[in-house]
Amino acid sequence: MEEHGKAPQVYAGIMSGTSADGVDAALVTFGDDDGPPVTLLAHETLRYSPEVQSRIRGCQGACVPSLREVVLLDAYLGELFAHALLRLLERSGVERDRVAAVGSHGQTLYHHPRWETLPGFSVHGTFQAGNPAVIAERTGLTVVSHFRCRDMAAGGEGAPLAPLLDHLLYHHPSRGRLALNIGGIANVTAIPAGAGLERVVAFDTGPGNVLMDLAVRRLTGGKAAYDANGAWAAAGSVVQPLLRRLLEHPFLKAPPPKSADRETFGPALLEQILAEFPAVAPKDLLATLAAFTVGSVTSAILEFLLQKERYEEVIVSGGGAENPVLMKGLADALPKLMVTKADEYAVPGRAKEAVLMAFLARETLAGRPGNVPSATGARHPVVLGSITPGTRFPFPLP
Repeated sequence: MEEHGKAPQVYAGIMSGTSADGVDAALVTFGDDDGPPVTLLAHETLRYSPEVQSRIRGCQGACVPSLREVVLLDAYLGELFAHALLRLLERSGVERDRVAAVGSHGQTLYHHPRWETLPGFSVHGTFQAGNPAVIAERTGLTVVSHFRCRDMAAGGEGAPLAPLLDHLLYHHPSRGRLALNIGGIANVTAIPAGAGLERVVAFDTGPGNVLMDLAVRRLTGGKAAYDANGAWAAAGSVVQPLLRRLLEHPFLKAPPPKSADRETFGPALLEQILAEFPAVAPKDLLATLAAFTVGSVTSAILEFLLQKERYEEVIVSGGGAENPVLMKGLADALPKLMVTKADEYAVPGRAKEAVLMAFLARETLAGRPGNVPSATGARHPVVLGSITPGTRFPFPLP
């Protein structure tokens, strides 16, 4: 919002997703009812080196790294996130003094949405690395981080975080829309025509790119990180017995709200697949894993969403939107819905999650809830995140 002739305040967002392929940084402004809700000023992805990726993956999921490694990685990613943001500021020409705050998601190392009973309490939790104190110290900016924790403290699963922004970007008075993000894990936000937040539903549908990426790295000995343009999957044939087995995964049958952790569709599942189907050709494996992603998404939409509301459009973001095999599979499986890319709207798909972090930081500092309980399962709306003050905190909010 612009006041007294001043330029609108800028918010920065930093995101590193489940796939751990790099850090996305974005600079945005937010409008009022008279203009676009979000204006993307700049966006950039800083790719991780193979060594950094290896360190992250060594600390993720059910593996038991040393506490030393986790602590050092937390500090290192803080440095890397700050570097990515400072580089974006320099390249974009946006002055640092215009940035009101930074929203940093961090790199998820472990997400455990299921309740476990410990002496005296039932608990669940999550941990994202990327020390916000390091980011604040290197940039001088106020950092809002650890967005998932407060929702989980309120009984939610801490995911998905996107519904509030999805509603802002895509709600329409006469068209029902599904915002589908295909990152490492795929998640969908359902926004019925004319719906307020109380009618929005969102949940993780299952695997996005994670199994395909793991398979490519395994098959190439780490020389490739993903199936570029879906080339392997396009050249292969789906192994139907394997696909049927995968589509029986219990996560897919569970009703929302639900969120997946990396263990659910991670290395252990890939090893099971390779052990049970040792003779499958690499291109056929990729074709089948792509079909698994498409099948899990479409079954979730058909079973949990289209049975209750009418929708006309699926808007796809995330790395999966760049995979022609996935996009064609979705269009073929959902012939009554128009399948489009988020790039055709205000925020390009590749920038959307970083923009989400900037948006959630703004909501937190304005004292507004950032979760949608119908999506996460929380008992009530809560203000998300922890605030690490910068050198200019507190500052006047728009």
